[in-house]
Amino acid sequence: MGHARNRPKRLAEKLLQIREALGLSQRELAKRLGNYRTHQHISKYERGKSVPPSEVVLAYSRVANVQIEQIVDDDVDLPV
Repeated sequence: MGHARNRPKRLAEKLLQIREALGLSQRELAKRLGNYRTHQHISKYERGKSVPPSEVVLAYSRVANVQIEQIVDDDVDLPV
């Protein structure tokens, strides 16, 4: 029996905020995050239709130069 993962309620909003602050299209961000993601993945993450794996959240944090906690903690706002 699997357990449902608690996902941050503001994750999609923050991922969109990061991309917009960087001034990148979804396609450009996908390239920056690495070859394992496409702009379709980015779209799903930003709309809350899919939860990115932890390695993708780490890539977002590196690209945006923010701590992972700032992305996944609903009580913390992004500095971007």
